[in-house]
Amino acid sequence: MGQESLRYYLFLVHYPVYNKRGKVVVSSITNLDIHDLSRLVKTYSGKALFMITPLRAQQAMIERITSHWKSGFGAVYNPNRDEALKLVRIAKTIDEAVLMVEKEEGKKPLLVATSAKEHESKRIGYDELSKIIKEGKRPVAILLGTGWGLTEDVIKNCDFLLDPIEGLGNYNHLSVRCAAAIILDRILGRK
Repeated sequence: MGQESLRYYLFLVHYPVYNKRGKVVVSSITNLDIHDLSRLVKTYSGKALFMITPLRAQQAMIERITSHWKSGFGAVYNPNRDEALKLVRIAKTIDEAVLMVEKEEGKKPLLVATSAKEHESKRIGYDELSKIIKEGKRPVAILLGTGWGLTEDVIKNCDFLLDPIEGLGNYNHLSVRCAAAIILDRILGRK
């Protein structure tokens, strides 16, 4: 029998994010993000993975991919993959995703931004966020930016900014899937 879900949601933000030139763009959905991040959220007992994009074509792609594994040939071929993909939800904007969580939970989620860059924001550490999630008094949404990260406005509108992941060298450009795995393991992994 599986563990009950914790009151956290992972938001994979495709807009608004920066490109490498610092322009605000809509980044592309990737098949790997859908599969890997939904499996990650399922493994760490999350409520849902929100894929946030305003583009109808990308929303349709998410729907096609998830339906293949939930009810198409993929459901027969790999029946446990649909357990994770059932957690995928689509929202046009961050605000829409927040409203969806609020409707489900009866309370607005605490918004926690992530970034590899330094920002002037209210910081939160992994242990403190772990305690908040495990206490379960308020839902939490962890926002991950695709492309070159969440915009300054998004970060400023969040309640907290999670401490950055720091490796051993000067190179600091993890894929969103790697960063998400490290973050969730630091917050919820067995010590």
